[in-house]
Amino acid sequence: MRGVRHLYVHLPFCAHRCGYCDFVTVVGKDDQHAGYVDALLAELARESHVLADDLETVFLGGGTPTTIRPQDLGSLLRTVRTSFDVAADAEITTEANPDTVDVAILTGLLETGYTRLSMGAQSFDPSVLRSLERLHAPQSVRRAFHAARAAGYANVNLDLIYGAHGETLESWERTLGETIALAPEHVSAYALTIEPATPLGRAVARGDVPAPDPDVQADMFGLACSMLRDAGYGHYEISNWARPGYECRHNLGYWRRQPYVGLGAGAHSYRHDRRWWNVRPPEEYLATVERGELPIGGEETLEPGDAYLEEVFLRLRILEGVPSSWIEDGRADPYVASGLLLDDDGSLVPTERGMLLLNELVLGLGAGGAARTPL
Repeated sequence: MRGVRHLYVHLPFCAHRCGYCDFVTVVGKDDQHAGYVDALLAELARESHVLADDLETVFLGGGTPTTIRPQDLGSLLRTVRTSFDVAADAEITTEANPDTVDVAILTGLLETGYTRLSMGAQSFDPSVLRSLERLHAPQSVRRAFHAARAAGYANVNLDLIYGAHGETLESWERTLGETIALAPEHVSAYALTIEPATPLGRAVARGDVPAPDPDVQADMFGLACSMLRDAGYGHYEISNWARPGYECRHNLGYWRRQPYVGLGAGAHSYRHDRRWWNVRPPEEYLATVERGELPIGGEETLEPGDAYLEEVFLRLRILEGVPSSWIEDGRADPYVASGLLLDDDGSLVPTERGMLLLNELVLGLGAGGAARTPL
């Protein structure tokens, strides 16, 4: 049965691996680019039986997809288009880092069909960028953003990270102000999280760098909420804001538990409460595909109770709320009384304070509720 309408493609290549990054990335492997794209196309052919003829979204993530030659990215998308009836209004996104694009590259990508650009700005404070080990400077973000506009891009996201070592509330306010001044259609703002297996995680464990202060990050989150709201951005997911009509349809597919297929090293897929993922090392991914095998590294099938908790978590995360009829009588009352939840005409929606305590809300609302949900 074909029916998956969302396609993710992972391109792991980067010019530099930042200390906080826990994604599947490789540096200095330019000689693998062409072979990797060939492997993606081979994997796509083997997964085609589950993909719908009318794909609604395609998302290239990484890594930094724009380290790949534009003609190879074009070839990849053309193959997708010839293999499937991509919807006329499909959202087709590529991620980019500021120093990897210019007007010519972006014009070519737009003409090929990449209609949405998601750029890793992270901060407009040079000291914060150094703390995050980002290679670009603030002026690179401005230059790349204006290049996107000159190329004709009308749907641009800027990714931000807050709470890095040395960042102050005042610095974060300036970053938000500069972001708003550029007027992208979409803004993602993520609190810096420490992953133990990363260089930053090890530095924090050694005591060389302090862990982010959760109270400061909470203040930064509140500032983002107020400034972006005042600038006309709708808060549609905990870490995402958009102008009306520019919400990321691909990510909403994840958050609404719609089926999706992921291609490439470490990519995840989901269908009918089954989740599977590819092997992470790019060399192993390439070797497996070259042998004519699917590069699956593992899988899991969600039990009904786990599927219910995931549904509660995601409904709260995208601020759509959970029907109060799903929740055991009286269980939500303390959270409503304490201002963490709002009862919006029979739907329980997290407040800004509640968004900061989402895991607590999920566990509190979800306990004993699996039998009450229509999942």
